[in-house]
Amino acid sequence: VMQMGGDDQWSNILAGADLIRRKEGRPAYGLTYVLLTTSDGRKMGKTEKGALWLDPEKTPPYDFYQYWRNVDDADVEKCLALLTFLPMDEVRRLGALKDKEINIAKKRLAFEVTSLVHGPEEAQKAEQAAEALFGSGGRLDNVPTVAISPGMLGGKLLDILAAAGIIPSKSEGRRLIQQGGLYLGDTKVTDIDFLLTADILEGNSILVRKGKKSYHRIVVE
Repeated sequence: VMQMGGDDQWSNILAGADLIRRKEGRPAYGLTYVLLTTSDGRKMGKTEKGALWLDPEKTPPYDFYQYWRNVDDADVEKCLALLTFLPMDEVRRLGALKDKEINIAKKRLAFEVTSLVHGPEEAQKAEQAAEALFGSGGRLDNVPTVAISPGMLGGKLLDILAAAGIIPSKSEGRRLIQQGGLYLGDTKVTDIDFLLTADILEGNSILVRKGKKSYHRIVVE
């Protein structure tokens, strides 16, 4: 019997191995690995919405991509070295980038890790969504933006999209959903009665995608 876990679980693993030896009379082993931590010693893998999951049902590919896209500058080279299959010469080249150029390395990190976990197609979708929202040097003027009041949160998504002019009508919105063409971030909307709530926002906004290339940004203010 062998239990594997992060090195912060070493004492628990030892206790379990000792219990098995005492109760079962057979050997038990433990194997730990070093936790991936940030430059200031915090565990990586935590987001504002909770844990960073590999399961796309728990952490959509877009959110997964954005996590790695937004790691601290000091952590980029280590993450590239540990989490991708890029040659080390390329890792060192990307890690040496400074100031605004470090964003090139962050985009590469986000794409490579998302591609490994969710596949190249999902990584490309996430990259395109992020570029639509944050492209042009971080300016949002390349994405049509509409503002809604906080009081509209909790309402039906189709009602909000129609009121904001993002869709021409609720019937058109229903058609989009039925055909699989409406997304919030990188998450496909499948429920016609889906509610737009504060917990799905990225900060105070959310990216709406219709089809493959039509993007709008909703801002709550």
